Amino acid sequence: MVTSRLRVTTLDAGPFTLPKSDLLYGASGTVTVPSTVAVIEHATHGPILFDTGVNHRVADPEAAEAHWGPGLRAAYGAEGFTRAHAVDAQLERLGYRLADVRYVLYSHLHLDHAGGMTYFPHAVHVAQHDELRHAWWPDRWTARGYAFEDYAGGRNYDFLELSGDTDLFRDGTITLVRTAGHTPGHQGIILDLDHHGRIALMGDAAHLQQGLEHNVPMLSDWNTEEKMLTYGRLRVLSRSGIRVFLSHDPDHFAALPHDGEFWD
Repeated sequence: MVTSRLRVTTLDAGPFTLPKSDLLYGASGTVTVPSTVAVIEHATHGPILFDTGVNHRVADPEAAEAHWGPGLRAAYGAEGFTRAHAVDAQLERLGYRLADVRYVLYSHLHLDHAGGMTYFPHAVHVAQHDELRHAWWPDRWTARGYAFEDYAGGRNYDFLELSGDTDLFRDGTITLVRTAGHTPGHQGIILDLDHHGRIALMGDAAHLQQGLEHNVPMLSDWNTEEKMLTYGRLRVLSRSGIRVFLSHDPDHFAALPHDGEFWD
Protein backbone atom coordinates (compact mmCIF):
# COMPACT_ATOMS: atom_id res chain seq x y z
CA MET A 1 0.00 0.00 0.00
CA VAL A 2 1.33 3.43 -0.97
CA THR A 3 1.65 5.68 2.11
CA SER A 4 3.35 8.56 0.24
CA ARG A 5 1.67 10.38 -2.63
CA LEU A 6 4.19 8.85 -5.02
CA ARG A 7 7.04 6.38 -5.07
CA VAL A 8 9.28 5.16 -7.89
CA THR A 9 11.66 2.38 -8.80
CA THR A 10 13.42 1.69 -12.12
CA LEU A 11 14.24 -1.26 -14.35
CA ASP A 12 16.70 -1.85 -17.18
CA ALA A 13 14.43 -3.17 -19.92
CA GLY A 14 16.90 -3.08 -22.79
CA PRO A 15 20.67 -3.25 -22.28
CA PHE A 16 22.67 -2.30 -25.39
CA THR A 17 26.38 -2.54 -26.15
CA LEU A 18 27.20 -0.31 -29.08
CA PRO A 19 29.74 2.20 -30.42
CA LYS A 20 29.78 5.22 -28.16
CA SER A 21 29.67 7.41 -31.27
CA ASP A 22 26.10 6.20 -31.85
CA LEU A 23 25.11 8.11 -28.71
CA LEU A 24 27.71 10.88 -28.73
CA TYR A 25 28.87 12.32 -32.04
CA GLY A 26 32.63 11.90 -32.51
CA ALA A 27 33.22 9.61 -29.51
CA SER A 28 35.38 6.49 -29.71
CA GLY A 29 35.14 3.01 -28.19
CA THR A 30 32.07 1.08 -27.09
CA VAL A 31 29.64 1.59 -24.23
CA THR A 32 27.05 -0.58 -22.51
CA VAL A 33 23.92 1.34 -21.59
CA PRO A 34 20.56 0.61 -19.97
CA SER A 35 17.11 1.40 -21.29
CA THR A 36 15.49 2.80 -18.17
CA VAL A 37 11.84 2.14 -17.37
CA ALA A 38 10.32 3.85 -14.33
CA VAL A 39 7.64 2.10 -12.29
CA ILE A 40 5.66 4.77 -10.45
CA GLU A 41 3.11 4.02 -7.75
CA HIS A 42 0.59 6.83 -7.31
CA ALA A 43 -1.53 6.83 -4.16
CA THR A 44 -4.71 7.43 -6.17
CA HIS A 45 -3.98 6.25 -9.70
CA GLY A 46 -2.05 3.06 -8.99
CA PRO A 47 0.89 1.69 -11.00
CA ILE A 48 2.14 3.91 -13.83
CA LEU A 49 5.00 3.29 -16.26
CA PHE A 50 7.33 5.76 -17.88
CA ASP A 51 8.48 3.98 -21.06
CA THR A 52 8.31 0.25 -21.69
CA GLY A 53 11.74 -0.81 -22.99
CA VAL A 54 12.39 -3.42 -25.66
CA ASN A 55 9.86 -5.98 -26.88
CA HIS A 56 10.43 -9.54 -25.68
CA ARG A 57 10.68 -10.85 -29.25
CA VAL A 58 14.07 -9.18 -29.62
CA ALA A 59 15.52 -11.77 -27.21
CA ASP A 60 15.22 -14.35 -30.02
CA PRO A 61 17.50 -13.63 -33.01
CA GLU A 62 15.01 -14.91 -35.59
CA ALA A 63 11.99 -13.22 -34.05
CA ALA A 64 13.98 -9.98 -33.78
CA GLU A 65 14.55 -9.98 -37.53
CA ALA A 66 10.80 -10.00 -38.09
CA HIS A 67 9.93 -7.56 -35.30
CA TRP A 68 12.67 -4.93 -35.68
CA GLY A 69 13.87 -5.63 -39.21
CA PRO A 70 16.92 -7.35 -40.72
CA GLY A 71 20.21 -6.69 -38.96
CA LEU A 72 18.90 -4.19 -36.41
CA ARG A 73 19.40 -6.42 -33.36
CA ALA A 74 23.12 -6.50 -34.11
CA ALA A 75 23.24 -2.86 -35.23
CA TYR A 76 21.84 -1.72 -31.88
CA GLY A 77 24.01 -4.11 -29.89
CA ALA A 78 21.01 -5.84 -28.34
CA GLU A 79 22.48 -9.35 -28.34
CA GLY A 80 22.61 -9.25 -24.52
CA PHE A 81 18.87 -8.62 -24.23
CA THR A 82 17.05 -11.63 -22.74
CA ARG A 83 13.41 -12.55 -22.22
CA ALA A 84 13.85 -11.72 -18.53
CA HIS A 85 14.73 -8.10 -19.40
CA ALA A 86 11.34 -7.38 -21.00
CA VAL A 87 9.18 -5.15 -18.86
CA ASP A 88 6.29 -7.62 -18.56
CA ALA A 89 8.58 -10.26 -17.08
CA GLN A 90 10.22 -7.75 -14.74
CA LEU A 91 6.90 -6.39 -13.47
CA GLU A 92 5.63 -9.87 -12.76
CA ARG A 93 8.87 -10.69 -10.93
CA LEU A 94 8.30 -7.66 -8.71
CA GLY A 95 4.73 -8.74 -7.95
CA TYR A 96 2.74 -6.48 -10.27
CA ARG A 97 -0.12 -7.63 -12.45
CA LEU A 98 0.07 -6.19 -15.95
CA ALA A 99 -3.66 -5.50 -15.90
CA ASP A 100 -3.19 -3.20 -12.90
CA VAL A 101 -1.02 -0.71 -14.85
CA ARG A 102 -3.43 2.17 -15.47
CA TYR A 103 -1.24 4.68 -17.30
CA VAL A 104 1.77 4.25 -19.59
CA LEU A 105 3.70 7.46 -20.27
CA TYR A 106 6.11 7.58 -23.22
CA SER A 107 9.17 9.75 -23.62
CA HIS A 108 8.88 8.84 -27.31
CA LEU A 109 8.01 5.79 -29.39
CA HIS A 110 11.44 4.52 -30.42
CA LEU A 111 11.96 0.77 -30.28
CA ASP A 112 13.77 0.84 -26.92
CA HIS A 113 11.02 2.92 -25.28
CA ALA A 114 7.72 1.68 -26.73
CA GLY A 115 8.53 -2.02 -27.15
CA GLY A 116 6.16 -3.08 -24.39
CA MET A 117 3.13 -1.08 -25.48
CA THR A 118 0.96 -4.07 -26.35
CA TYR A 119 1.46 -5.66 -22.93
CA PHE A 120 -0.97 -3.03 -21.61
CA PRO A 121 -4.06 -2.99 -23.84
CA HIS A 122 -6.35 -1.57 -21.16
CA ALA A 123 -4.11 1.27 -19.94
CA VAL A 124 -4.27 4.93 -20.92
CA HIS A 125 -1.24 5.61 -23.14
CA VAL A 126 0.11 9.15 -22.82
CA ALA A 127 2.24 10.69 -25.57
CA GLN A 128 2.71 13.98 -27.38
CA HIS A 129 0.46 14.34 -30.42
CA ASP A 130 3.46 15.10 -32.67
CA GLU A 131 5.19 11.92 -31.55
CA LEU A 132 2.24 9.71 -32.42
CA ARG A 133 1.99 11.25 -35.89
CA HIS A 134 5.72 10.86 -36.49
CA ALA A 135 5.85 7.26 -35.26
CA TRP A 136 3.23 6.20 -37.78
CA TRP A 137 5.01 7.95 -40.67
CA PRO A 138 8.54 8.97 -39.59
CA ASP A 139 10.92 11.13 -41.56
CA ARG A 140 13.15 8.86 -43.59
CA TRP A 141 16.41 9.71 -41.81
CA THR A 142 14.98 8.77 -38.41
CA ALA A 143 12.77 5.85 -39.43
CA ARG A 144 15.20 3.17 -38.19
CA GLY A 145 14.51 4.18 -34.59
CA TYR A 146 10.85 3.14 -34.82
CA ALA A 147 9.62 -0.47 -34.92
CA PHE A 148 6.14 -0.41 -36.42
CA GLU A 149 5.36 -3.79 -34.86
CA ASP A 150 5.74 -2.26 -31.38
CA TYR A 151 2.53 -0.27 -31.77
CA ALA A 152 0.71 -1.65 -34.81
CA GLY A 153 -1.54 -3.67 -32.49
CA GLY A 154 -2.32 -0.61 -30.39
CA ARG A 155 -4.07 1.43 -33.03
CA ASN A 156 -7.34 1.48 -31.07
CA TYR A 157 -5.86 1.89 -27.61
CA ASP A 158 -6.91 4.74 -25.35
CA PHE A 159 -4.31 7.41 -26.20
CA LEU A 160 -4.13 10.67 -24.30
CA GLU A 161 -2.55 13.01 -26.85
CA LEU A 162 -0.76 16.03 -25.42
CA SER A 163 0.65 19.20 -26.90
CA GLY A 164 3.13 20.74 -24.50
CA ASP A 165 3.60 20.55 -20.74
CA THR A 166 0.91 18.97 -18.57
CA ASP A 167 0.35 18.39 -14.86
CA LEU A 168 -1.11 14.95 -15.47
CA PHE A 169 -3.35 14.56 -12.43
CA ARG A 170 -3.55 18.23 -11.42
CA ASP A 171 -2.00 17.36 -8.06
CA GLY A 172 1.62 18.31 -8.79
CA THR A 173 2.92 14.74 -8.53
CA ILE A 174 3.68 14.06 -12.22
CA THR A 175 4.37 16.79 -14.75
CA LEU A 176 5.05 15.94 -18.37
CA VAL A 177 7.53 18.30 -20.04
CA ARG A 178 7.90 18.62 -23.81
CA THR A 179 11.57 18.18 -24.82
CA ALA A 180 11.61 17.94 -28.61
CA GLY A 181 14.78 17.34 -30.59
CA HIS A 182 15.65 13.68 -30.48
CA THR A 183 12.17 13.17 -31.93
CA PRO A 184 9.43 15.70 -32.78
CA GLY A 185 7.30 14.82 -29.76
CA HIS A 186 9.80 13.78 -27.12
CA GLN A 187 8.79 14.44 -23.51
CA GLY A 188 10.15 13.86 -20.02
CA ILE A 189 8.52 13.75 -16.60
CA ILE A 190 9.11 15.54 -13.31
CA LEU A 191 8.13 13.63 -10.18
CA ASP A 192 7.48 15.47 -6.93
CA LEU A 193 8.45 12.99 -4.20
CA ASP A 194 7.61 13.64 -0.56
CA HIS A 195 11.00 12.59 0.84
CA HIS A 196 13.39 12.77 -2.15
CA GLY A 197 12.26 16.05 -3.66
CA ARG A 198 11.70 16.66 -7.35
CA ILE A 199 13.45 14.47 -9.90
CA ALA A 200 13.28 14.66 -13.69
CA LEU A 201 13.32 11.51 -15.81
CA MET A 202 14.17 12.90 -19.22
CA GLY A 203 14.38 9.88 -21.49
CA ASP A 204 16.52 10.68 -24.53
CA ALA A 205 16.31 14.47 -24.19
CA ALA A 206 20.06 13.85 -23.91
CA HIS A 207 21.68 10.46 -24.24
CA LEU A 208 24.75 10.76 -22.05
CA GLN A 209 25.67 13.34 -19.43
CA GLN A 210 28.84 14.02 -21.41
CA GLY A 211 26.79 15.05 -24.43
CA LEU A 212 24.65 17.38 -22.34
CA GLU A 213 27.67 19.01 -20.71
CA HIS A 214 29.44 19.65 -24.03
CA ASN A 215 26.43 20.33 -26.31
CA VAL A 216 27.10 17.25 -28.43
CA PRO A 217 24.11 15.72 -30.28
CA MET A 218 23.41 12.13 -31.27
CA LEU A 219 23.70 11.06 -34.90
CA SER A 220 20.07 9.97 -35.12
CA ASP A 221 18.53 13.08 -33.57
CA TRP A 222 15.59 14.34 -35.58
CA ASN A 223 16.46 18.04 -35.22
CA THR A 224 19.79 19.25 -33.82
CA GLU A 225 18.61 22.81 -33.21
CA GLU A 226 15.64 21.58 -31.17
CA LYS A 227 17.94 19.18 -29.31
CA MET A 228 20.27 22.01 -28.28
CA LEU A 229 17.32 24.08 -27.07
CA THR A 230 16.18 21.09 -25.03
CA TYR A 231 19.66 20.86 -23.50
CA GLY A 232 19.05 24.40 -22.26
CA ARG A 233 15.77 23.31 -20.74
CA LEU A 234 17.52 20.49 -18.89
CA ARG A 235 20.02 22.99 -17.51
CA VAL A 236 17.16 25.13 -16.22
CA LEU A 237 15.81 22.11 -14.36
CA SER A 238 19.21 21.32 -12.86
CA ARG A 239 19.82 24.93 -11.80
CA SER A 240 16.46 24.97 -10.03
CA GLY A 241 17.57 22.04 -7.88
CA ILE A 242 15.77 19.25 -9.76
CA ARG A 243 17.93 16.19 -10.30
CA VAL A 244 17.94 15.19 -13.98
CA PHE A 245 18.27 11.55 -15.06
CA LEU A 246 18.76 10.27 -18.63
CA SER A 247 17.47 6.90 -19.78
CA HIS A 248 20.71 5.60 -21.30
CA ASP A 249 23.37 7.06 -19.02
CA PRO A 250 24.82 4.16 -16.97
CA ASP A 251 25.82 6.39 -14.06
CA HIS A 252 22.37 7.93 -13.90
CA PHE A 253 20.72 4.50 -13.81
CA ALA A 254 23.09 3.37 -11.08
CA ALA A 255 22.15 6.41 -8.97
CA LEU A 256 18.41 5.70 -9.18
CA PRO A 257 16.52 3.15 -7.06
CA HIS A 258 15.96 -0.01 -9.04
CA ASP A 259 14.59 -3.55 -8.97
CA GLY A 260 12.13 -2.94 -6.14
CA GLU A 261 14.07 -0.38 -4.12
CA PHE A 262 11.91 2.76 -4.00
CA TRP A 263 12.25 6.48 -3.59
CA ASP A 264 9.24 8.28 -2.17
